[in-house]
Amino acid sequence: MTEQNDTLPDRLAINPRSPHFDEALLARGIGIRFNGVEKTNVEEYCVSEGWIRVAVGKTMARDGSPMTMKLSGKVEPYLRDQNGAEPAANI
Repeated sequence: MTEQNDTLPDRLAINPRSPHFDEALLARGIGIRFNGVEKTNVEEYCVSEGWIRVAVGKTMARDGSPMTMKLSGKVEPYLRDQNGAEPAANI
């Protein structure tokens, strides 16, 4: 069994240019439950402020990053089981 002292940051982003990017943590696999529903297209989240940024289709911004939309609600990040059948997704 793994130790349960793993704490997730209040804010995390998958964009390497963001100050909230953490490659080691993302490699472990993070799952996001938003308002009780599993989300797989999350680009960034903030637990304390209660929002996520999700990709909007395949639309891209001028700099090549995906267009995002900010949604407000209850954010629950968790570590995915690395030995389970769930593949690591975006955050």
